Amino acid sequence: MTRFIPAKWLALLEQTGDLIQAGIALGVAILLYLLAAALARVIARRVEPHCAHLGTAFVTRVRPIVRHGLATLLIGIATAVWPTGTIANILLAMIMGGALALVAGHLARGVSIPLWATIPLAVMVFVMLLSGSTGGITPLAEMLDSVGLQLGRSRISLLDVISVAAIAVGLFGAARLANRVLSRSISSARSLDATQKLLAEKLAGVTVIAVAFFFGIDVLGIDLTAFAVFSGALGLAVGFGLQKTVGNLIAGIILLLDRSIKPGDVIVVGESFGWVNKIGVRAVSVITRDGKEHLIPNENLMTQEVENWSYSDRNVRVHIPVGIAYDSDLDLAQKLMLQAASESPRVLKSPKPNVWLKGFGDSSVDHDILVWISDPESGVGNVRSDVLGRLWHLFRDHGVTIPFPQLVVHMVPPPPPEPTDAL
Repeated sequence: MTRFIPAKWLALLEQTGDLIQAGIALGVAILLYLLAAALARVIARRVEPHCAHLGTAFVTRVRPIVRHGLATLLIGIATAVWPTGTIANILLAMIMGGALALVAGHLARGVSIPLWATIPLAVMVFVMLLSGSTGGITPLAEMLDSVGLQLGRSRISLLDVISVAAIAVGLFGAARLANRVLSRSISSARSLDATQKLLAEKLAGVTVIAVAFFFGIDVLGIDLTAFAVFSGALGLAVGFGLQKTVGNLIAGIILLLDRSIKPGDVIVVGESFGWVNKIGVRAVSVITRDGKEHLIPNENLMTQEVENWSYSDRNVRVHIPVGIAYDSDLDLAQKLMLQAASESPRVLKSPKPNVWLKGFGDSSVDHDILVWISDPESGVGNVRSDVLGRLWHLFRDHGVTIPFPQLVVHMVPPPPPEPTDAL
């Protein structure tokens, strides 16, 4: 019957049919996306609590990851059912590729991969999936491989560059995600103390990076023996260049192993006094009472003298010097010193405060108030200020005098003039 229909009408009917199929495919894709969004709400509620240890940035992207992932799966089934090469099939493949690209983008941003690396990764996923769904990826790979640069006996093609970039970004994201999962598992271990957990996290991080590096080398098919000629010079250069870095890394591991310095300890290193906030690969972060953060290389803590106020005991004794006038009641003054120290909120009741008579100065009787505190990270100067402020009011109410330097000058009258002989 088609022989009685003009050819141009047949072409028009075929085009109309293709457009109708494309419209149907678009409607199916929209319905599947709506179904994926509905399922994602239910699944995300169950998944999000288990992802809290991966960080807020990742938790906020769980729902879109699940939504676009389910859409990719459902639309992929529809794409496989539709005949290959039709407009509807290409349209579904494009929507599926876009959904998978969004999944890759959200995953990358969730593990803090920069946006400049996330966008090329998403585009690459879209192109690869679209090519594979519409007739194979071989023509695309051949086209990318045809563009290259000859360097001596080696040739670097655009396909090689894209492959290296994709694998590097993927492994970086996987390593970041693995580090977060391992950190969560280690931090929840009850058999380890804080120092052992920190050490385990550092060693796990180094292991993950090493595994990712060698896995990438294996996937890319790089033969390490090709670098044998340069291994000696490269090793020497790296040895000199990273000497301090490796030394600080080993020093940090030793500090964690012997537990001489732990996060939360109050230490004094040179002119730096504060509490240890973090022990990193290269340096220890020490926060002072002024809010300044000092980064002290790990090697310095191994070679210099370090005062650790909370190494074996967090109790620290504070000396508060006080002088009274010689005409003051000594027993009353010492009683008031103990009262002022005992009323200070940060001073411990046990060991109890004490007062020592240190000596007799030029204009005062010198004492030393000894108090104990258990929170040295909160500062020492504010304890002295509080005790001295209370003591000032007690001395003033009870008539105890605080001396100040005085200088007494005795004026000796000059001798009378000698009488002269009268002429």
